[in-house]
Amino acid sequence: MRYRTFPGTDIKASELGFGVWTLTAGWWGDHPESEAVTLLHKALDLGVTFYDTADTYGNGYGEEILAKAFGKNRQAVVIATKGGYDFYTNPGARSGQREWPQDMSGQFIRFACEQSLKRLGTDYIDLYQLHNVKMEALEQDDLFDTLDALKREGKIRAHAIALGPAIGWLDEGLFAMRERHTTALQIIHNVLEQDPGRAFIEAGRSANCGMMVRVPHSSGMLEGKYTLETTFPEGDHRNHRPKEWLVNGLKKIEHLKFLYEDRDMTLGQAALKWLFADPLVITTLPNIYGEEQLLEFAAAPGLPDLTAEDLATVADLYANNFYLEKEPAAV
Repeated sequence: MRYRTFPGTDIKASELGFGVWTLTAGWWGDHPESEAVTLLHKALDLGVTFYDTADTYGNGYGEEILAKAFGKNRQAVVIATKGGYDFYTNPGARSGQREWPQDMSGQFIRFACEQSLKRLGTDYIDLYQLHNVKMEALEQDDLFDTLDALKREGKIRAHAIALGPAIGWLDEGLFAMRERHTTALQIIHNVLEQDPGRAFIEAGRSANCGMMVRVPHSSGMLEGKYTLETTFPEGDHRNHRPKEWLVNGLKKIEHLKFLYEDRDMTLGQAALKWLFADPLVITTLPNIYGEEQLLEFAAAPGLPDLTAEDLATVADLYANNFYLEKEPAAV
């Protein structure tokens, strides 16, 4: 495993992080507590020290499971969590993929942070993120006064912004770096979906802001397991995508074989190595929901880096839509 430090801090993260949503959100199957704790322990044994969660994952369970796994070994891990959704007074507001109401007032964020500390069983959070924050909240001085106060009090070591829920949020990300000097952004970025991630990374260089990358495998496409016959369960967000997403994705990854064939590397590992090529990508958060994914992805940092020629070829492919012919318009 290799490690990187968030700019302007002494917070060090493993290049491969673990997003606890896969074990606690219910979208990747049910994971009994003992199974989840065992997998988290295995991750730490493999050198994974960065764990990302949120207060909303499993209505707090995503934080509680970290306390169960690492409560006696807190100093060995770096914990990033999120707040800003009011599921305390709106327990029944969320249904399916819809969101809870947000409360980004300074008063609520202090309350949410302190509740997270209790569930995590710790007296500090390494990286506290505003969860899918909107522009009107980013413009609130009292919100960032509160975050700064929480930092002075030692309850958080740094604050960051988690952008989402879907890909995009360019204005919010750029504003947070420019005006709020946030330590890090959590963004969607991968070989197949490079925008607006490229803009965030370029702006981050001068803003001294690191990146936490989620969806590094483009909703599983870059794990190399899909075929034209692949289907997704009802309720899975990929089930609502048009068939063209699957067809075009498979065509694109055919052009990426040069990254991993004859290199003793999987497509999933190559996708991570592409991200590791940029020093501003501090950590990556692939979907890990079993030991197979964990072992594969945790091995990626130790594999040979991609070459400058590899990166230039990927850039050319992306600039030219992987040289796919446009489908004729329907008559």
